[in-house]
Amino acid sequence: MKQAFLPLSKNFQVGKIDKRIYGSFIEHLGRAVYGGIYEPTHPTADEDGFRKDVLDEVRKLNVPIVRYPGGNFVSGYNWEDGVGPVSERPKRLELAWGVTEPNTFGTNEFLKWCKKANSECMMAVNLGLRGAEEARNLVEYCNHPSGSYYSDLRRKHGVEEPHNIKLWCLGNEMDGDWQIGHKTAYEYGRAAAEAAKVMRWVDPSIELVLCGSSNSHTKTFGDWEAQTLDLAYDKVDYVSLHQYYDNKTDDTPSFLAKSMEMDDFIHTVVSVCDYIKGKKHSKHDVNLSFDEWNVWYHSFDADKKIERWCTAPHQLEDIYNFEDALLVGLMMIVLLRHADRVKVACLAQLVNVIAPIMTENGGGVFEQPIFYPFMHMSNFGRGTALVSDIRCEKHDTKEFTDVPDLDGVAVLSEDETELTVFAVNRSFDEEYLLNIDLPDLADLKPVAHIEMAGYGLKDTNSIVSAPVHPTNAASLPETDGRTATARLRPLSWNVLRFKK
Repeated sequence: MKQAFLPLSKNFQVGKIDKRIYGSFIEHLGRAVYGGIYEPTHPTADEDGFRKDVLDEVRKLNVPIVRYPGGNFVSGYNWEDGVGPVSERPKRLELAWGVTEPNTFGTNEFLKWCKKANSECMMAVNLGLRGAEEARNLVEYCNHPSGSYYSDLRRKHGVEEPHNIKLWCLGNEMDGDWQIGHKTAYEYGRAAAEAAKVMRWVDPSIELVLCGSSNSHTKTFGDWEAQTLDLAYDKVDYVSLHQYYDNKTDDTPSFLAKSMEMDDFIHTVVSVCDYIKGKKHSKHDVNLSFDEWNVWYHSFDADKKIERWCTAPHQLEDIYNFEDALLVGLMMIVLLRHADRVKVACLAQLVNVIAPIMTENGGGVFEQPIFYPFMHMSNFGRGTALVSDIRCEKHDTKEFTDVPDLDGVAVLSEDETELTVFAVNRSFDEEYLLNIDLPDLADLKPVAHIEMAGYGLKDTNSIVSAPVHPTNAASLPETDGRTATARLRPLSWNVLRFKK
């Protein structure tokens, strides 16, 4: 059996983990809203039309913040269409996804759903076809108590108390020519700076996210961040990153190494942020919001067959498999490894659309394989991320060199009474004995080893069967008072938990 080593100390920390790193995303796209979180005719629907079976699943994930209403959708969205009496709301041709949006669900409905889901809203404003005027009006509608046109309009719509939304996205993927209202870096940087200014004048307490590159492969990546931050640096708190990975070539070793590319992506954006900070002699820090990330490719062919201008079709409904779950776990490990700078992240998306939770219209709900690594990290990964450098053997793939067989991260709870190690064994055939050195954490004893292992790479779950799920390992990690050892099976996701 191969040996790996993970030295840990509570004195060597990456940083405190912002709980918003376990956020997600609901866009007006496919069945994320209609048939996902909202289905008034469903047997489990509550008095507001929200599916209670879906709410139960969302609560399992312990999602602290949900981005809304898009995504590409927001760049053509008039927020006014989604408030007020439902009978008076217009139907619109939704150009981003080629469907018809009925607007029977909007801002106030979503904020009510967030409360029931024990979550908060990360609101995006339209800087595609609209601008600073509409953005500041939305802040006034949502956050101002009363006594102004838009705050009183909200009260007229039945919401007496302000929503107090604290985190706002200044548009979405404005670097992409697929985006409604696509802009150059200069055009977007100026628009974002002006929107940020007046939004903060309405509510100085809000935090703002600047659009970064829509992925790390765009021709403008790096230069886009530098130009837009140069124009808006002291007016924003975060810059966004988006990244989706696929295995269209069926090269699983390279697929499972793509988290290394994500790691490089984060390093580069941090460097650009700090360069602009130095250039401006600023004392202000801009951190990262990785507000779209996931695996996405299984639904590409099906989406080509969707009839245009229908409402809430089965769109972007990836059915995830076991290897997808392994990469999702690896991507989350990367996020925690950068917890000092990545403060917000959103698994895109939450229900039905490239999502961990799937539903049937009028029927049941099931958990996809990617549900479980996210659930484990969100529930057990609160506290402080420790420096976690696993020493193990490496391998090469067609796309990457020096890929570690193991990757992982350790999280110490705020009261230092719990330690959790999350780890993935990328090796196809080698079991590893992971030796965890705990010189100043020796009073922590092993209490659980949860694993996902032994499944076929392409194994999936469905509405009738969910064979891919976590189980308890055959034995707990062993400890001699200073070192804990755990067996990590080939191609496995592992959660090792220790408590005082």
